Amino acid sequence: MGDDSEWMKLPVDQKCEHKLWKARLSGYEEALKIFQKIKDEKSPEWSKFLGLIKKLVTDSNAVVQLKGLEAALVYVENAHVAGKTTGEVVSGVVSKVFNQPKAKAKELGIEICLMYIEIEKGEAVQEELLKGLDNKNPKIVVACIETLRKALSEFGSKIILLKPIIKVLPKLFESREKAVRDEAKLIAVEIYRWIRDALRPPLQNINSVQLKELEEEWVKLPTGAPKPSRFLRSQQELEAKLEQQQSAGGDAEGGGDDGDEVPQIDAYELLEAVEILSKLPKDFYDKIEAKKWQERKEALEAVEVLVKNPKLEAGDYADLVKALKKVVGKDTNVMLVALAAKCLTGLAVGLRKKFGQYAGHVVPTILEKFKEKKPQVVQALQEAIDAIFLTTTLQNISEDVLAVMDNKNPTIKQQTSLFIARSFRHCTASTLPKSLLKPFCAALLKHINDSAPEVRDAAFEALGTALKVVGEKAVNPFLADVDKLKLDKIKECSEKVELVHGKKAGLAADKKESKPVPGRTATSGAAGDKDTKDISAPKPGPLKKAPTTKAGGPPKKGKPAAPGGTGSTGTKNKKGPETKEIVEPELSIEVCEEKASAVLPATCIQLLDSSNWKERLACMEEFQKAVELMDRTEMPCQALVRMLAKKPGWKETNFQVMQMKLHIVALIAQKGNFSKTSAQIVLDGLVDKIGDVKCGNNAKEAMTAIAEACMLPWTAEQVMSMAFSQKNPKNQSETLNWLSNAIKEFGFSGLNVKAFISNVKTALAATNPAVRTSAITLLGVMYLYVGPSLRMFFEDEKPALLSQIDAEFEKMQGQSPPAPTRGISKHSISGTDEGEDGDEPDEVGTDVVDLLPRTEISDKITSELVSKISDKNWKIRKEGLDEVAGIINEAKFIQPNIGELPTALKGRLNDSNKILVQQTLNILQQLAVAMGPNIKQHVKNLGIPIITVLGDSKNNVRAAALATVNAWAEQTGMKEWLEGEDLSEELKKENPFLRQELLGWLAEKLPTLRSTPTDLILCVPHLYSCLEDRNGDVRKKAQDALPFFMMHLGYEKMAKATGKLKPTSKDQVLAMLEKAKANMPAKPAASAKASSKPMGGSAPAKFQPSSAPVEDSVSSTVEPKPDPKKAKALGVSSKAKSAQGKKVPSKTSLKEDEDKSGPIFIVVPNGKEQRMKDEKGLKVLKWNFTTPRDEYIEQLKTQMSSCVAKWLQDEMFHSDFQHHNKALAVMVDHLESEKEGVIGCLDLILKWLTLRFFDTNTSVLMKALEYLKLLFTLLSEEEYHLTENEASSFIPYLILKVGEPKDVIRKDVRAILNRMCLVYPASKMFPFIMEGTKSKNSKQRAECLEELGCLVESYGMNVCQPTPGKALKEIAIHIGDRDNAVRNAALNTIVTVYNVHGDQVFKLIGTLSEKDMSMLEERIKRSAKRPSAAPIKQVEEKPPRTQSINSNANMLRKGPAEDMSSKLNQARSMSGHPEAAQMVRREFQLDLDEIENDNGTVRCEMPELVQHKLDDIFEPVLIPEPKIRAVSPHFDDMHSNTASTINFIISQVASGDINTSIQALTQIDEVLRQEDKAEAMSGHIDQFLIATFMQLRLIYNTHMADEKLEKDEIIKLYSCIIGNMISLFQIESLAREASTGVLKDLMHGLITLMLDSRIEDLEEGQQVIRSVNLLVVKVLEKSDQTNILSALLVLLQDSLLATASSPKFSELVMKCLWRMVRLLPDTINSINLDRILLDIHIFMKVFPKEKLKQCKSEFPIRTLKTLLHTLCKLKGPKILDHLTMIDNKNESELEAHLCRMMKHSMDQTGSKSDKETEKGASRIDEKSSKAKVNDFLAEIFKKIGSKENTKEGLAELYEYKKKYSDADIEPFLKNSSQFFQSYVERGLRVIEMEREGKGRIPASTGISPQTEVSCMPAPTSTVSSIGNTNGEEVGPSVYLERLKILRQRCGLDNTKQDERPPLTSLLSKPAVPPVASSTDMLHSKLSQLRESREQHQHSDLDSNQTHSSGSVTTSSSSTANIDDLKKRLERIKSSRK
Repeated sequence: MGDDSEWMKLPVDQKCEHKLWKARLSGYEEALKIFQKIKDEKSPEWSKFLGLIKKLVTDSNAVVQLKGLEAALVYVENAHVAGKTTGEVVSGVVSKVFNQPKAKAKELGIEICLMYIEIEKGEAVQEELLKGLDNKNPKIVVACIETLRKALSEFGSKIILLKPIIKVLPKLFESREKAVRDEAKLIAVEIYRWIRDALRPPLQNINSVQLKELEEEWVKLPTGAPKPSRFLRSQQELEAKLEQQQSAGGDAEGGGDDGDEVPQIDAYELLEAVEILSKLPKDFYDKIEAKKWQERKEALEAVEVLVKNPKLEAGDYADLVKALKKVVGKDTNVMLVALAAKCLTGLAVGLRKKFGQYAGHVVPTILEKFKEKKPQVVQALQEAIDAIFLTTTLQNISEDVLAVMDNKNPTIKQQTSLFIARSFRHCTASTLPKSLLKPFCAALLKHINDSAPEVRDAAFEALGTALKVVGEKAVNPFLADVDKLKLDKIKECSEKVELVHGKKAGLAADKKESKPVPGRTATSGAAGDKDTKDISAPKPGPLKKAPTTKAGGPPKKGKPAAPGGTGSTGTKNKKGPETKEIVEPELSIEVCEEKASAVLPATCIQLLDSSNWKERLACMEEFQKAVELMDRTEMPCQALVRMLAKKPGWKETNFQVMQMKLHIVALIAQKGNFSKTSAQIVLDGLVDKIGDVKCGNNAKEAMTAIAEACMLPWTAEQVMSMAFSQKNPKNQSETLNWLSNAIKEFGFSGLNVKAFISNVKTALAATNPAVRTSAITLLGVMYLYVGPSLRMFFEDEKPALLSQIDAEFEKMQGQSPPAPTRGISKHSISGTDEGEDGDEPDEVGTDVVDLLPRTEISDKITSELVSKISDKNWKIRKEGLDEVAGIINEAKFIQPNIGELPTALKGRLNDSNKILVQQTLNILQQLAVAMGPNIKQHVKNLGIPIITVLGDSKNNVRAAALATVNAWAEQTGMKEWLEGEDLSEELKKENPFLRQELLGWLAEKLPTLRSTPTDLILCVPHLYSCLEDRNGDVRKKAQDALPFFMMHLGYEKMAKATGKLKPTSKDQVLAMLEKAKANMPAKPAASAKASSKPMGGSAPAKFQPSSAPVEDSVSSTVEPKPDPKKAKALGVSSKAKSAQGKKVPSKTSLKEDEDKSGPIFIVVPNGKEQRMKDEKGLKVLKWNFTTPRDEYIEQLKTQMSSCVAKWLQDEMFHSDFQHHNKALAVMVDHLESEKEGVIGCLDLILKWLTLRFFDTNTSVLMKALEYLKLLFTLLSEEEYHLTENEASSFIPYLILKVGEPKDVIRKDVRAILNRMCLVYPASKMFPFIMEGTKSKNSKQRAECLEELGCLVESYGMNVCQPTPGKALKEIAIHIGDRDNAVRNAALNTIVTVYNVHGDQVFKLIGTLSEKDMSMLEERIKRSAKRPSAAPIKQVEEKPPRTQSINSNANMLRKGPAEDMSSKLNQARSMSGHPEAAQMVRREFQLDLDEIENDNGTVRCEMPELVQHKLDDIFEPVLIPEPKIRAVSPHFDDMHSNTASTINFIISQVASGDINTSIQALTQIDEVLRQEDKAEAMSGHIDQFLIATFMQLRLIYNTHMADEKLEKDEIIKLYSCIIGNMISLFQIESLAREASTGVLKDLMHGLITLMLDSRIEDLEEGQQVIRSVNLLVVKVLEKSDQTNILSALLVLLQDSLLATASSPKFSELVMKCLWRMVRLLPDTINSINLDRILLDIHIFMKVFPKEKLKQCKSEFPIRTLKTLLHTLCKLKGPKILDHLTMIDNKNESELEAHLCRMMKHSMDQTGSKSDKETEKGASRIDEKSSKAKVNDFLAEIFKKIGSKENTKEGLAELYEYKKKYSDADIEPFLKNSSQFFQSYVERGLRVIEMEREGKGRIPASTGISPQTEVSCMPAPTSTVSSIGNTNGEEVGPSVYLERLKILRQRCGLDNTKQDERPPLTSLLSKPAVPPVASSTDMLHSKLSQLRESREQHQHSDLDSNQTHSSGSVTTSSSSTANIDDLKKRLERIKSSRK
C-alpha cells in the first residue's frame, strides 16, 4: 500500500500518466469529475488537458480505457479547444478502441467520433474513418463503416461527404468477411435513403446477387425526404425550430424545407472519370477514313463502347470530335451517321461542360443532317444535339442555330424549331434574356407562316415554350404583328408544354431554381400557367413588378398615349412604334377638301391659291387660328396639310406666307394625331425650305414637331434620303445640322446607324465645305452615343478628313450625352425602355459593333491553307500564318465562322519555333479585334490554349500571350474564361511561369467582375498549392490574388476549401486567408446599367449576367459606395438612359464607363514592401535617370497594373497630355476617399509624377504640382512618413523643377518642398537640395540655396548634413558664382546661419577668397543694421520656430496663418515618426527638460552653479538677497526625476486593473490640489487626458459589461476620474494646455458617459452624471477656447457622419457648442478665428447645406448658423480677413455664407459709413456709446497685437485711458495671457514716463519682458514678436537696468559697474526698429558690447545665446504636440518672473 499512498498524493495530470493502472484509473475518474464541473466551455482549464485526451482513449488497460473514453467524451462535448485533438484522438479510437471485444468501448468510441462531428470536425473524422477501412482487422473495418453509417443517418448527407464513401463501397462489397459485406449493405441502404437513384451507377458493377438484395432493401425505404436528426453546434437553433414544427404538426413544411437535398447529389459527381483517349484503337483515325463502310463501322463501334462510360476524363478530344463530325456530315451510309451521332451523344454525356468547347463545331453539322428522313437517324441526331445542348449555353450556339433556320429544307427547319423548343425548356427567364429571345422569335415568326404544316407546328411549339418560360410580358413585344388565330395557337401550345416541362425539364429546373414543387406541375389551365411561371422564373421576381409601374409611365408623359392602346413594349426595330402609330390610308384630294372645309372657314379655303400675297397671308392667319382652336380628336391632319401643299404649296414665293405655312405645319403636328402619311406629304417641302435664310428655322421647327409625332428614327431616315436626293448643298448642310440637334433632343434610341453612315459618307465626299462641316458635327454628336467604334466606319477616308473627324471626337471625349427632352410625351420611352434596358450587358455593348459589315472568310480558309499551317517545314508554316494574317487584315471585321482555322492555329501555339508561336499570338490578337464579341465561342478551343502559352520559358513569348489573352478578354468578358474546369486545369499544371502569369492575370481581372463566376471555386485548391509553391514569385502572385478570390467567394467558402489540405499547410493557408480577409476589396457596384434603374424602372436582377445567383445581384446593387463614386456611376447611367436602350455606347466605351465606378487604387497587401524588396534585390531597375527611358515607363506600367484601375492607367500612360490632365483630375477627386489606396501606391504615384516633370506641357505640370500639394497635406494629416525609397525616387526630380523659368511653378515647388518636411525629416531633405545646388541651371541653384537657408532657419543647424562644416563650405562656394541671383542666395543663406549661430559661422566656412569674404562681411553688417529683414521674413515666409502661446497674438498675427497650421501639422507628423526620432533624436526634439533646467545659468561657465544640487524637489530654494526671483522649485533638477515619475503614474491611469488606476489617480489628485506642486503637471496634460479617456473607454466597453465586477468599484473609479478632471480644469494655466485632438476625445468620452443608460440604473449613477455635467461645463470654460471650439466642431462632424452614433450624442455636442457661443462675446479676442473658420469650412464641405437639411433634426443647421451669426456679430466685416487658412476661398460655401450675412447685417443697419463702429454688427441703436466704446477698444487692442502698429496702439490706449479715466479695459485683458497683460501695462508706463519726462523705470517694476525673454533666446523669438517695446524711444538707462538684472541672474556683482566704460556711449547707436524681436535686439547689442569688453564672462554669455538658440530651434520633440510646447515655454517664463 505504500506505493498506493505515494501516487495518491500526485496531481491529476501526473496520475493520468502514471505507469500503475490504478493510478491512471483514479486520475481518469478525477479528470472526469473536473470536466463535469467546468461550466464555461471557454475556460482556460480545458487547455491544460489537451495533451491527455489521446492517452485517455488509447490506454492499454481495458478497464482504465473505458473510464478514459467516458472522460474523453465529456471533454470533447464541452471543451472549446477539443477540436484541436480531432486527428490524433479519432485515429486512436480507430486503432485502439474499435478492436476491443467490449461492446461498451466500441459504443463510446463511436459516440466520441460523432461528438467530434457535432463540434464541426466532420471532415477530419471522416478522413480517419476512411483510413480505418484499409485496416487489416475486420473488426475495425466494421466499426468504421458502422460509425460512418450512424453519422450519415444522424447528420445527413450535407455534413457527411458521400463521394469518398461511395468510392470505396464496391471494394467493401468484395470483402471476404461477411460482417464487412453486411455492414457495407447497411451503409449502402443508408446512402440510398439520402440520394436515391444517384447511387445506382457507381454500384452497377457489384455482384448481381448483392445488387438484387440491395434493390429489395431500397424498395422498402419510405419515400419521404430524410431529415437529419442531429445537428452541428452551429445548427442547433435549427434543431430547436424543427422540434417546434413537429410538435405543432408542421412536419410537411419541414419536408419542403429540406427538399433541396434530394437533387443535391448528382450521380455524375459520384463517378470515377475514365480515360478513353489512350484506349482508342491504334488505327482508329485510319479506319474512320477507310473506303469500306465495314471498317468505318468497326472504328465507330470501338468508340461507342468507350463512350458508354458514364463519366469521361477531360482531355483533348478535338481530333475525335472532328472525325465523328465528318462521319455525321459527309458519310453516305446513314447507319454510320446514326452510330457517329450516338458516339457524340456518349461524349457529350460523359464530358458534360468539358464538351462545350466542341459544341460550336458540331451543332451546325447535326442540324443540317436533319435532312435525313430515316427515323432512327433523326432520333440519334436528336439525342446527340440534346445532349450537346446541355454541355453549352443557348447563347453560345445561337448563331449556328439561327443560321440553319433559313435553310430551304422543311425537315431541317422543322427539326431545328423542335430543337429550339426542347432547348427553351431547359432555360429560365434569366438564361433566356430578351437579347437572345429576340432573334429566335424573329426567325420562328417566319416559320409560322411557312407553307409546310410541320414547320409551322414546330415553330408554334417553340414559341409556346418560350412564352411558358419567360412569360407573356417578355414575348408579346415580338408577337405584335401576329394575327389572333396564330397567337391563340401559340398560347395553346404554351399550355400543352406544361406537362413536358414538368417531366423533361424537371431536373434542369430543379438544378437552377433551388426548390420547385413537383406536386404542382401537373395542374393545368390558368393555375398551372401561373405555377410554372413561378417555377421557371423565380429570379426575375422584381421584373414582374417593373412593368406594372411602367403602365403609369414616367411622370414626363403628360399626354395620353397615342390611340392604339398600350402599344408594344420594347421593340427595337421600327415595327413596334409603327403598329402603335395611326396607320392612315392616303386620302384623295377631294376627300381632303371636304374634310378641311368642315373645319376651316370658307374664305380661308378660297384664298389659299389667291394671286395676291396679302390675301394668302390673311388666309394663313385664319388657318392658324382655326388650327389653334381645334380639338385633337377632330383635327383632320392629312386634309389640312394637303390644303397647305395645294398650289402654290411649297413653291410659295412670299416669305411671310411661307413662314406662316411652316408654322402651321408644326402646329398641326403638335396638336393633332399626325400620321406618317401626313408627314410624307409635307416633308419634301420642308427639306426644300430648310436651307432658306428666312424660312429655315420655321422648317426646322416643323420637322422637329413631325419627329415628335412620328418618332425621330423614321423622320430622320425620310429627311436624310430627301436631302441627299437633291443637289442643294445648303439644304443638305442644314438638314445635317437639324439632325445633330434632334439627336440631342430626342436621344439616340431606334436610329438606324447604318443608313446614316452611308449618308454621312456621301456628305463627307461633298465638294461644299459647309456640308462636310455639318457632317463632321453630326458625327461628333453620334460619337457621344455610339463611342469610339464609330471611327471604324471611316477609317478609309482621306487622312485630312480623318484628322478633322478625330479632332471632333476628341472634343466630345469625356462628355456624356444630354438626357432626351423630346419624344417622350406621346410615345412614352417605356416602350423602348423596357426592351432595351433589360438586355444582357453584352448585347447592349455589342450593338454598334453589330452594325459593322462583317466579312465571311470561311471560304478563304481552305484545306490547303490549313495543311500549310501544319506543314513539317517551318517556312511553309510561316507562309500559311502570313496568309491568315493577310486575310484577317483585309477583311477588317469578320464573321464568327472561320472553318478549320481554330484547330490549325491551336497547333501552332505549341510550335517548337518560338517566332511562329509569337506570330500565331499576334494573329489571335487580330482575330479578337476582327471578330469582336463573337470570339466568345472560341474561348474554349482557342482561348485556353493561349493561356497555356503563359507557361513558356521565354519572357517575350509570355508577354505576347498575356497581351493576346487581354485582347480576347476585352471582347468576351471574363465569364466565358471562368466557366468550366479549363482554367483550373491550367492552374493545376506545376509550371511556375504559367502559374505566376495566370495568377497575376486573375488578380487584375477578378476585381472588375461584378458577379461571381460559378466555377471559380474549382481554382481554389490549385491556388492553395501555389501559395506553397517552391517558386517565390508564384507564392507572391498567389498571395496577391487571394483577396480577389475571397472578394467573390467569401471567406467561408475559401476557409472550407482548406479542409483537404495537410494540417501544416492548412494552418499556413488559414493564416494567409485571415490576412487577406483584412485586405479584401469591396465588390464593385452593380454595373452602370443597374444604376440607371430609376429611369427604366427595371429591376437589378436584370442586369446580372445569367450566372449570378439572385442574392448576388441584389447585394451588388445595394452595396453602398462613397459619394464621389456614386456620382460617377450616375454620370454613366445618364448616358445609358439618354441612349435609351439599344444604342448605348459601343462595347469598349461602355466597359470603361462601367469600370469607372470602382476604386481607382486597389489596395494590394504588402505590395509596396515587395516593390521595395525587388528594387533592393535589383530585380527591377532602380528609379534613377537623367531622362526617363522606355524601360522605366514600361516597368512602372507593369507595377501599376496590379494596383491602379485599368481605365485610369490607360489615361495615365496615354500619349496625349490631355489624358494626363484627366487622370490627375480623377486622382484629386479620389484623394480623400481613397487614402489607404493612395498611401499603398504612393511610391508608384510619385514615380509617375516624376515622369510628368519631364513633360513639356505646362498645364500637366501645374496640375501635377497642385495634386502634390494636396497629397502632401493629406500625408501629413495621416501622419505618414515617406520611406527612403519614395524620397530618393521623387525628391531629386522635384528639385529639378525648382529651376523652372515660370514663377508660379517655382513657387509651387517651394511650397511642396515646404510641406514635404512634414512627412520627411528636414535633415534628410537637406542633402537632396544640396545636390540641386550643383545644377547647371542658375535659377535652380539660387532657389535651392534659398531653400537651404529656410531649412536652417526653421530647423536650426542640425539639418546641415553630413556636418554643418561640410555643408556650409559647399554653400560658400556659390558666393563666387557668376550669376547674381545665386550669389545673393548663397550670401543670404550664410547670413541666416549667422543669425542662428553667430560668429562660429566663419570657423565653419573655412577660408574664402578675399572678395567673397568681403561680400559676406558686408552682407552680415547690413543685416545687422537692418535686423528687421530677417525676422520679418521669418515670420512671413517660414513657420515661426515655436508658435506663440499668446492667443491674442495668434489671432492678430498678420503673417499667413496657413504657416501656423502647417507648422502644427508638422509638429504632429514629426511626433508620429519613431524612425526619425531614433535616427536624429536631437534634431527633432525640442529638449524642454534641458531648457527648463537651464534657467539661463547652466551654460555660463560657473562651476559652482552647475554642481548646485537641490536637496529636496519640493523644498523652496533659498533666495539670494538681490532682487532676483526664486528659481521656482518645480523645475530644476527635480524635473528630470519628476517628469519620469509623472510619466509612469500617468501610464498607470489607463491600466486595466481598477485599483492600479485609482491609486494613480489619487497620486495625481494630490499634486493637482497643491498649488505649488500643480505646475509639475505642466507639459503632461495631453498625456494625462489621453490616459483618462482611454480609461473611460475601457470602463464603458469592458468593465461595465463585466458581470463579475462590483459596480461600486466602477463608480469609485468614475468619481476619481471626474474629481481629478475637475481639479485639473480649475487650474486655468494647465487646462489651456489641452490640445484640440485630446479635447475632442475627452468630450467624446464624457458625453458617451452621460448617455450611458447602464449608469443611470446604479444607485449613485445620477450623482456621477451630475458631476460629469459640472465637469463638461468646466472643460468648456477653462480650456483653450480655440482648441475646445475646434474639438467640438470636429466631434459634431464625426457624430453626424457616424451612422452608429445616437442622435442624442450629436444633440449634446450641439448643446456644448451653444454654451461656447454664449461665452463668445467674452472670449472672442482670445480665439484664433482663422482656425475656427477653417474647421467650419471643413464642416460645411462635408455637410453642404442640402445635406444638413436632410438631417432628421434641424439642430445642426441651426447650431452652425447661430455660431456663424455670433461670430459675424462680434467681428463685423473683418471676419472675412480670417479666412486665410482656407485653400480655395472662392469655392468655399462658408465665404459665401459670411458674405450673405454681412450683406444682410449691412442692409439692416442702413448706413455703410462709420467704419470704426461697423464691427458691432448689431447696431440697432447707433448712438449706443457702449457698443462704440467696445469696438473702439477692440480696434486698439488689435493694433497692439499686430507687429506693425503695436506702438501706435499703445499710444492710443494711453490717450483713451487719460480721456476716460473710468473706462474699463479689464474685459479685454482678462482673457489674454499674463505675458500680454504685463506687456500692455509696461508699455503704458513707458509712454507715461516719456510724456512726463521721467528718466527710467522704477526698480519695483521687476524684470522687463525683454529680460524675461532673454533667458531663453530662440524659442521666444516670436512669442515676443508682439511684445516689442517702442525701441526707439527707450533711453539707454533701460538697457542698463536690464543688463543689471542679467548680471544678477548670472551671479555677477553689480557694484563694479562704475569701473566700466559708460554704457551710454555704447548704446547710443541707432536704436533697433520696433519690429525686431527682443531677443534679436539683445543679441545685436550684446555683440556690440563684446567688442569693447575684455571680461570673458560676457563673451560666454554671448556664446550661450547662440548655443541655446541652436538647441532650441530644432522642431518639436517626438512626443509633445506643438501646443503643449508652447504652453510649457510659457510656463517656464512665467515661473521666472
